Amino acid sequence: MKLAELAGILDCECRGNAEAEITGVAGIEQAGPSQITFVANPRYSSLARTTQAGAVLVAPDFPEIEAATLRTKNPYLAFARAVEIFYRPPAWEPGTHPTAVIAASAKIGRNAHIGAYVVIGENVILGDSAVLLPHVVIYPGVSIGHRFFAHAHSVVREHCRLGDDVVLQNGAVVGSDGFGFAKDETGRWFKIVQSGPAILGNRVEVQTNSCIDRASVGETRIGDGVKIDNLVQVGHGSSVDENTLLCSQVGLAGSSEIGKNAILAGQVGVAGHCKVGDGVIMTAQSGVSHDVPPGKVISGSPAFDNRQWLRSTAIFSRLPELIKQLQRREKNPE
Repeated sequence: MKLAELAGILDCECRGNAEAEITGVAGIEQAGPSQITFVANPRYSSLARTTQAGAVLVAPDFPEIEAATLRTKNPYLAFARAVEIFYRPPAWEPGTHPTAVIAASAKIGRNAHIGAYVVIGENVILGDSAVLLPHVVIYPGVSIGHRFFAHAHSVVREHCRLGDDVVLQNGAVVGSDGFGFAKDETGRWFKIVQSGPAILGNRVEVQTNSCIDRASVGETRIGDGVKIDNLVQVGHGSSVDENTLLCSQVGLAGSSEIGKNAILAGQVGVAGHCKVGDGVIMTAQSGVSHDVPPGKVISGSPAFDNRQWLRSTAIFSRLPELIKQLQRREKNPE
């Protein structure tokens, strides 16, 4: 594809050799003359001057460099779209593999691809253009919207409801039992039936080996546009509002409430019944056991304001030195 054509598709301003042939995408240090790359983080700006890439996606005010540039307000998003243009995923033609087991009462939409050893239970409703890869299991009573994509070994448990354009990566489980037990009079743990379904909105993606637990009563809710990374647990009865990101190894205890447009970075933990407001950013390995107001950036465990945390951690490494200074002053007061 000519660079000028790619610029038109990505709605970018093209500077440099518009006739250059672009055949793929790559990172800024690995890209060759027929590939396009990007600079979104200022720390990588110097690499743009030495890259061998045929073109670089940059912000409109980025300095001129030897390589051709495509200029846009959001280089990272444009690069993501370029990856989509050049990547050729496998084609999943409509049809049902002979080893699939589909209940007679299930309603399957048009143009579905049902792979080997897929199991679809009684009274399932599956929308149009679904792709279910090998060993996917859909329990009875599930309702799923259009363009569902389920990678191998993902599972949707009984009575859960999923919207349109939901993606489940390998091993994701929607509607697994919540962790609910009550002690009986003998001191043994009695399992509480987890009767409430998990509800996923539109454009939700749940990545590899993550679990969204069903509720004992009520529902577990995931809002439109939420993206859930690998190895995340959403506890029973929790709610996550629209366009929030839950990054790797986040754990939400039961009945957590996470607002919209929040970002919970890797290994963040939220205690049960806590409310995290809209737009909150919790940095990696933060933990909270209290409500967090909207718009806050917090760090640490127990977590508190990120700027205060940065100052505190800077002081922490100096504590031995500061203690020695105090001890010397106590021995030799001025």
